[in-house]
Amino acid sequence: MIFLNNKKLFVGSLPWEVDDNKLAEIFSQAGTVVSAQVIKDRDSGRSKGYGFVEMSTEEEAQKAVQTLNGSDVSGRQIVVNIARPREN
Repeated sequence: MIFLNNKKLFVGSLPWEVDDNKLAEIFSQAGTVVSAQVIKDRDSGRSKGYGFVEMSTEEEAQKAVQTLNGSDVSGRQIVVNIARPREN
């Protein structure tokens, strides 16, 4: 049985200059951010343009999806969805 963590969000189409702190700042509008991580290339250390944010409650996560999905961050429309479990 798979249990979804409905507090964890996938964030795509991030501008290259967004770092973990900026990501947390953006999502703090929707509630309490537990963690925010921009995924970086192992070799170059550059952002891969996506990341994950964990909110403190499922309600805050839903609010973040509703208010931030499609919103403009530095000229790019970000994509915000509930994160799916990693597949093998």
